[in-house]
Amino acid sequence: MDTIQAGQAGAGLAADRRNVPAYPDMQSNSARLYDRAVKVLPGGNSRHTVFFPPYPVYAVRGAGSRVWDADGVERTDFINNYSSLIHGHNHPAIVGAVVRQAKTLLSVSLPTEAEIRLAELVTERLPCVEQVRFCNSGSEGVLFAIKAARAYTGRSKIAMIEGAYHGSSETAVVSTGPGPDAWGDAANPNAVNGPGNGDSVTRDVVVLPLNDVENARRIIRAHAADLAGVVIDAMPSAIGFLPVAADFLTMIREELDACGGLLVFDEVYSLRLGFNGAQGALGVRVDITALGKIIGGGLPIGAVGGPAHIMSALFDPREAGGARLAHGGTFNANPMTMAAGAAAMELFDRAAFDRVSALGDRLRAGFTEALKISGKPGRVTGTASLCRLGHSDAPLASYRDLYQIRQDGKTPARTENFFRHMLNRGVLIGAPGLFILSTAMTEADIDATIEKALEGLRLI
Repeated sequence: MDTIQAGQAGAGLAADRRNVPAYPDMQSNSARLYDRAVKVLPGGNSRHTVFFPPYPVYAVRGAGSRVWDADGVERTDFINNYSSLIHGHNHPAIVGAVVRQAKTLLSVSLPTEAEIRLAELVTERLPCVEQVRFCNSGSEGVLFAIKAARAYTGRSKIAMIEGAYHGSSETAVVSTGPGPDAWGDAANPNAVNGPGNGDSVTRDVVVLPLNDVENARRIIRAHAADLAGVVIDAMPSAIGFLPVAADFLTMIREELDACGGLLVFDEVYSLRLGFNGAQGALGVRVDITALGKIIGGGLPIGAVGGPAHIMSALFDPREAGGARLAHGGTFNANPMTMAAGAAAMELFDRAAFDRVSALGDRLRAGFTEALKISGKPGRVTGTASLCRLGHSDAPLASYRDLYQIRQDGKTPARTENFFRHMLNRGVLIGAPGLFILSTAMTEADIDATIEKALEGLRLI
């Protein structure tokens, strides 16, 4: 990538200023839609992650790496529906598969060949998944992965990393966002309940400090007799895409082998980290895998998978006494998602993975250089096609570090101002500074985004 020159503006930036009206504009179509929405939807939407004040922009159309809002504004989409659109918007092969499927069968209370094909693609790709069961979201995939660990081991306790996000089930939300008044000693974190949970939920959750090998080992051993498993995201998005250290992961595998617990990999996001998922990239033996997002081709999807001896023992109705773990769902393996997912995974071959990962490298290198040129505080994290640009130089090694950064009074304002700048320059990003790439993007898209980010860094 060409070096960014200090003071570089680029001829294309002036054109962007003409074409992208300033946000917020309370007379815009999006603002009017929001006024309607708040009357019938609490907060005006059905996903907290898509809201930003004073109103979110409303999408009407997408194509490739671009999305258009209700006011006709075109933006490069670096959210890609929080990772699910690996090929961007409306890839012709995926649309074609959906159209063909829609003409024959929308949903049905029978299995279909489309389900078999997507299962074949998933099991071919992931080294620790021989069989898979489909559901309808990543949250649901993690929910059943946790239930599977408990059912297979006959134990109740699940260990998770403090601050990591694993969806919205009761167990998963424990200690996803605790504050100093409740989180306890860093070496021995409390299990902090989530709103809406029953009081008993935390009794079966063990919280581990990220990458603290010896303290986490001590905690696991203290609960070894009751521990069904440890849930890990190899690069948790809610902790700024900080990677799980190799020695930490090795320790967890060793301790689980010793006590008989299972290693549960949450690959809803981290499937992007390697062509064979995070488990393949890291070379770790995983017992249960939760999936979602990219395997659905842009339609609702979730899955839980693992070795045949675990999956059959839990889910196979032919087993003596029937399936040990009930797994129904009106839209599980629905034909539309199966068709879209198979098309998407066939497109996401080794060449596509390598290309989008190289674009991620280019983006991270450009942001690192932009921070240097601007002289502004910040940190770039991420791997492959996932990237985060944070606006603080403070140490970041755990959820607690990130919490303190967000309380410092300066970083939240810089983060918000940078988000607004990029929105007004035709780039849609995740509000915390997340950039999630698609195969529809080009080097020109990446370079233009770096240029706009440099301009934004100078202004915040």
